[in-house]
Order: sequence, then structure tokens, then C-alpha cells
Amino acid sequence: MAIARPPVWKIASILAVGTLAASTSAIIIRFAFAAADVQGAGFSLVLAASRLTVASLMLLPAWRSFRGTSPTPQAIGFSVAAGLFLAVHFATWISSLSYTSVAASTSLVTTNPIWVALISWIWFKEKPAIATLVGIGFAITGSLVITIADAGTGGTGINPPLGNALALIGSIAVSIHFLLGRQAQRLGLSVTNHIVVTYATAALGLLPLPFLFGASYTSYSSTVYLCIALMAIFPQLVGHTSFNWAVRWISPTLVALTILAEPVGSGLLAFILFQENPGGLVILGGVIILMGVAIAALGATQQPPSSAEL
Repeated sequence: MAIARPPVWKIASILAVGTLAASTSAIIIRFAFAAADVQGAGFSLVLAASRLTVASLMLLPAWRSFRGTSPTPQAIGFSVAAGLFLAVHFATWISSLSYTSVAASTSLVTTNPIWVALISWIWFKEKPAIATLVGIGFAITGSLVITIADAGTGGTGINPPLGNALALIGSIAVSIHFLLGRQAQRLGLSVTNHIVVTYATAALGLLPLPFLFGASYTSYSSTVYLCIALMAIFPQLVGHTSFNWAVRWISPTLVALTILAEPVGSGLLAFILFQENPGGLVILGGVIILMGVAIAALGATQQPPSSAEL
């Protein structure tokens, strides 16, 4: 049976908790890199795959939620596709932290409201408002400022342009992930069913990739495995699950807007823990991006997804 829409305060509270949990992701990843004393795509993929695998294992009891249900193949297909794009998101974004600063990476990866609006326009023919188009212009300008700042002034990271590009790809991928998840729920798949299918698919998609780069899942310090467990619990199960739950009740654009608090928390923690000063231009670019995304999200014409059963 259909479940009544939760009150606004509950939706806002869950989104706040989810955003707070998600903001720890970049910091935990940096600790993992420091503990392993490695850089590059191989170890990044180990972290991404391990994070999702541990989260999926923790969700094994949730597979019982399929009992007594008859999800359509199309709904399952959307959840599987959402999982594949989630895998792309984590593979590219986590890799970006090896090459650019936390502030640049998190600012660029959280431009996803822009891409949600654009993809919705192309895919669902949901034409964005003028305010959304203005916001897109702001966000693109901010992204260029960050890219130029990192490339021209030696911003934190061994290859800032590559890191920034990976972060943007991660942003587009997670935007598609949210929209596919909305479609799965509109077709009757419950939030719980969608989460277990999506996370498991993403984990399976990522598991073989580290071997292509000569990396392995063993021989790391206990600190690395602790970081993986923390990533699975807080950013993944608390953070991303909160966002997927919220997409059921409000538009993906508004969910993405809430995630904009993530760079603030991540950047502050990076400054405290790593003494990482992103520089004036990176800060300026981040502010421009946040302004653009806020304008775009407020002007978006997304409709909330239909209710699904838990």
C-alpha cells in the first residue's frame, strides 16, 4: 500500500544528516591514501569497490524486502543502470582526489543539480526555467575558474586538470544515477529494493577494475580497512541512502541542492586536518559554482517522484 508523504521537517532532517555524513567522505579517503602511501587510479578503485561491497554486505538482510513483491523488469533495469552510473561516479570522483585538492574536487562534483536540470530537459523534455539557464552559466564559469586556478598556480594536487575533469565526470554520472533511481521508483520499485539492487550492481561493476591497474585488495594497513568501513557506514549507508530516500519525496534537483553543503564541511575539515589552503581563486570559483547551482535548482521544474512502498 502507498505510504503517506513524510512531513517537511522529517525530510529536511534526514537530508541534513545525510549531507553531514557525506561531507566526511573526501576526508576519510584522504586518510586512506595517507595510510596506504599510494596514489593513482588503482588504489582509488580499490576504495570505491570496497566501500560499495561492504555497504552491500551490510544490506544483505534487506533483500528480504523483495518477498511478496512483483517488481517489473523495467523497474529493475533502471535500478541496475543506476548502479552502473553510481560505479562510474565513485571511480572517477575518488580518483580525482589523487590529482586535485579536496575543495576543487568537492566543488566540481557537487555541480550535479546543473546536470540534473540539463539531462531532464533532454531526456524528459522538462524545459528548465530561465533562472536555471542563468545558474548553468554561473556554474560553468566557476568550474573554469577552479580549473584555471589549479592549473596555473600549482593548486594542491599532482595533476589538477585531470582531477578536475574526473570530478566533473563523477558529477554527471551521479546526476544520471539519481534520475534513473527516480524512474525506478516511479515504476513501482520500493526505496529499499532500489538501494540493494543499485549498491550491489555498483559493487560488482567496480570489483574487477583495480586488477586492471595492478592493484589488489590485500596487504594494506588496518587503518586503510578501517577507513573503508567508515566510508561504507557514513558516506554510503547514511549519506547516499538518505539522498535516495529523499528522491522518493522531492525532486532530484532539490536533493542535489542540499548536497551543496558537502564542500563546506569537506573543505573545513581539510583545512583543519591537512592544513590545505585551496587558494583565493579556487575559493572564488567554488562560491560562483554554489551561486549558480542555487539559482539553477531554484529555477528547476522537476516534479517529485510518485510514492513507492518501503
